[in-house]
Parts: sequence; C-alpha cells; structure tokens
Amino acid sequence: MPPSSVNEGEQALAFYIARRLLAAIPVLFGLTVIVFLIMAMIPGDPATAILGSYATPENVARLNAQLGLDKSLFQQYLIWIGNLFHGDLGRSYTLNRPVLDEVLERFSATLILAGSSLVLCSVFGLLAGIVSAVRQFGWADKIITFLVLIGISTPSFWLGLLLILAFAVKLRLFPASGMFAIYGGGDLPDLLHHLALPALTLSVVATGVIARLTRTAMLEVLRQDYIRTARAKGVSERKVIYKHAFKAALVSVVPVIGIQAGFVIGGAVYIETVFQWPGIGSMLVTAISSRDLLLVQGGVLVVAAAYVLFNLVADVVQTMLDPRLR
Repeated sequence: MPPSSVNEGEQALAFYIARRLLAAIPVLFGLTVIVFLIMAMIPGDPATAILGSYATPENVARLNAQLGLDKSLFQQYLIWIGNLFHGDLGRSYTLNRPVLDEVLERFSATLILAGSSLVLCSVFGLLAGIVSAVRQFGWADKIITFLVLIGISTPSFWLGLLLILAFAVKLRLFPASGMFAIYGGGDLPDLLHHLALPALTLSVVATGVIARLTRTAMLEVLRQDYIRTARAKGVSERKVIYKHAFKAALVSVVPVIGIQAGFVIGGAVYIETVFQWPGIGSMLVTAISSRDLLLVQGGVLVVAAAYVLFNLVADVVQTMLDPRLR
C-alpha cells in the first residue's frame, strides 16, 4: 500500500475517533441531567434519613442548609455540575469521605469482575458461535443452541444462588462471597478463587448473546462467493474459517461485544450483591438504602460513563477492522 494511502487511512481514523469523542460529550451531559433528576425524585428527605433519631426540625433544617438541599433544584444541579468539572463529586454523608475516592476504589473491584466476565463471554461466545455455524444443523449446533437459549433465559441472580448452593455449600470448591479470604490469602490465586463463581454467573447471558450473533454473522459470511472461491482454490478449511470467514464476521460481532460490556457492568450491581463482591454495585445498594445522594449520583455517573466509553471503543475497533466505515 502506498504511503499516501496509509496516511489518508490514519487521518480518516483519527477524524472518526475525534468525531465520536465529540458526540459522546452531549451524551455524558445528558446522563448528568438524568442521574441528578432521578435522584431528586426519590421520595424522602436525605437529612431525615441521615440524622435518624436526631431528626428534629431544627437539625433537619441545619443539615439541609449545610448540604445545599434548601436551594432550588436548578441551583443544586449547577453546584453539582460545577464541582464535577473540577473533579469533585462531593462528600459522602454516611462514609465521611470524598465520593470520588470511594467510587474509584469500588469501581476497580467492579472492573476486575466485569473484565473477567467480558473475557469469558467473548472467548466462549465466539467459539460457540463459530462451531455452531460450521456444524449447522448438526448435533454440536443443536446442543450449543439449546445451552445458549437456557443461558439467555436464566436470571443471573438465580443462577448465582444455584452456583453458590452447588459449588460453595455442597461441594465446598469455591468461596460463596467476598473478594479475598478473611484470614490469609490476598494474592492472585486467592483473588481468582473468589472470582470464579461471580465471573461465571455474570458472563452466562452475554455468552449466549455473543454466540447467537456470531453464528448468524458466520453463516452469512460462509455463503459469500469469495469463501466458495477460496475453497475451490484448495485453501484449507481451517484457514477459510478462521482467517477469512471469522475475520469478516468479527466486524459485525465487535459492536455487540461492546454493548455486552456495558450490560456486564450494569449486571454487576446485583451480582455483587449476591456474592458480596466489594464493587460499585454493592456500594450503590448500600448508598440507596441510606439515602446518600451524592454517593449514588457519583456511582451511577461513573457506571454510565464507562458504558459510553466501552461503546466508543467498540466503534473504533470496528472501524479499524473495516476501513469502509471510515
């Protein structure tokens, strides 16, 4: 390829990435509005929830003034968004620490769980989809289709409880909760031991979705003329499938993996609750029950921003795989 063509391709890709980044700005701004309004519409008074038995009218009014809750909704949003631009998400009422520190600390644990689940669902989903497409209408296709339908139809939290009952309570092969052992441990093997059940639970639905769409994309590619031509020229079947067909099908599957990455992060909220994983999901459950508005707003905003970021990365990867999209 001539150097000029390479430079033009790189410039087109850079322009596309810049355009997608600019398009993400209003989306993130809209997310801040939605998150703020949803939290503002939750019934109840945060000051009363925080003070508990000390919630006299005078104490409630004093705490509302300290927290800025006595101002109008529009003024509260301007103050919050102004602090957000300076990297300040406020201070947690219940934890008495900066929201940003707590959210980032919890989000790192969520990323470990979500990242492991995304790797599992991507690998197993792609392999299952390829085998199902290559062995169309065979026993492998029927078994994979049956397992995929069961996986997609099974509620993740219920599957998590079943796995805990089977592998933690009955067989005692894996721990039922936590990220590390209470006594000892703390190393990588201990982390992987605790990660196995929640990561598997979180990846089941996404694996089924990726497998189904990979099968559809592979079947469509395998019917193309250039695949027949490659086979007619004597190219090995393995090379036809993995080098030609899979590479072309991956262009259609990558956006789906990006969407599933967002769903995996969102699904971590209740999976972390089931397995007592110390991530942002369990933090949000506790913060909502205690009416810690700033902590909830910060946690939801970070999760939503990660969802947008994953989809942006998927779009960029898809564009790199298929230059026609540039």
